[in-house]
Amino acid sequence: MDPSQFQRIAPHRWQLPPTGGMRVPAVIIADEELIAAMDDKVGQQIRNVACLPGIVRAAYAMPDAHWGYGFPIGGVAAFDPDEGGVISAGGVGFDISCGVRLLATDLTADQVRGRQQDFAHELSRAIPAGVGSRGLIHLDDAGMDAMLSRGAAWAVAEGYGDAEDLARIEEQGCMTGATPELVSEKAKRRQRDEMGTLGSGNHYLEVQEVAQVFDKEAAAAYGLSKGQAVVMIHCGSRGLGHQIGTEYLREMALAAPGHGIALPDRELACAPIASPLGQRYLGVMRAGINCALANRQILTYLARAVLERFFPGVRAPLLYDVSHNTCKEETHEIDGTPRRLFVHRKGATRAFGPGMGHMPPPLSAIGQPVLIGGSMGTESWVLAGDARSEAAALSSACHGAGRAMSRHQAARTWTGSGIQNDLAAQGIIIKSPSRRGIAEEAPGAYKDVTRVVEVAEKAGLARRVARLRPLICIKG
Repeated sequence: MDPSQFQRIAPHRWQLPPTGGMRVPAVIIADEELIAAMDDKVGQQIRNVACLPGIVRAAYAMPDAHWGYGFPIGGVAAFDPDEGGVISAGGVGFDISCGVRLLATDLTADQVRGRQQDFAHELSRAIPAGVGSRGLIHLDDAGMDAMLSRGAAWAVAEGYGDAEDLARIEEQGCMTGATPELVSEKAKRRQRDEMGTLGSGNHYLEVQEVAQVFDKEAAAAYGLSKGQAVVMIHCGSRGLGHQIGTEYLREMALAAPGHGIALPDRELACAPIASPLGQRYLGVMRAGINCALANRQILTYLARAVLERFFPGVRAPLLYDVSHNTCKEETHEIDGTPRRLFVHRKGATRAFGPGMGHMPPPLSAIGQPVLIGGSMGTESWVLAGDARSEAAALSSACHGAGRAMSRHQAARTWTGSGIQNDLAAQGIIIKSPSRRGIAEEAPGAYKDVTRVVEVAEKAGLARRVARLRPLICIKG
């Protein structure tokens, strides 16, 4: 994308003032190299988001932004329900509450390396992955509704994890206001056998090494130290979330004219937050969030069981769990006045600074952990929410590296076996049921995650705490 079409208003901040139907500016947070590498559709999509009713302050694109459905991936926007603000299924996405959690074990990376092959094999057997993967749990109607109502809290009550995990999850593991009774039977049917599964695409479970610490105080508060082994889990709401997105994008697009909404792009299908349709989607989407939180909790249980078999007595407490594709009701200061807003983060992470939100004391003083997943074979990052992020982008940060090429192009460029061999030579073991899936997720298909993270820090979104290097990757 040509940076000259935007005004550079700060070293890592580019703006397009409102033109045409735009109600607020469009802002991209990046350096010149990153913005030049973004596809042109990112600029058009963020302009379109700025046209939606009730949007406040600006429409934002994060440093890892790339083209998506409706909103760009890495898009952030907040809407005021008292000013006709909307909720957009295209601003949440199909994989509702796709997110990342990190377990901080008391193992060293060298202990893992000593049993790396066997450990990787057992993890791949225990963690269902791939297109259409099925778990060991089958939910009946009552179990499904309980899971959609209570999220990770339901999973813990069912024996999948510990009660102390819940304090380390956004919303304490349960998104209130969910309406499972309004979730379609088709969406529920797609999820009945998918709890505790990774799925496919860019989802994974990785065993990683803390390779470098940047902020010793924050790392100590987070329970991280150099040479430590950690486990990162990246997945979402599977078939249920996708079905909810499919159904409501269609319904919102058809209903938009009746609400007086002229959509700049049909993929930005939305409804007024206060409307019956908007409220219905909000409740169903919250059920989708709970599904994702429960799913990651069950995967945590499965991973801990394998850890215990290999390393008896090991501890693997949850550091934190963050969601990427959500719309959440939050209070933010706009022009000096606190306002109740509905913040869409699509492929973006909440990044509350110190003292914000509901975090346990060890985390509250430092700021919310912000987990940035790498692209298979490349580093991941732990960041801390920065107080400056509230003014910079509504307390939001990037969520990963961001794709640099399509999956189709990646599969034409690399082979799965070639990627596996290259990474094995670097001491990284990849396990996946799909070699094409490995090729589609090749490290070279993504932007440089380190550069993305450095820009996020310089722009005041979040600050670097630790760099993580993969040892084992279980891919969908």
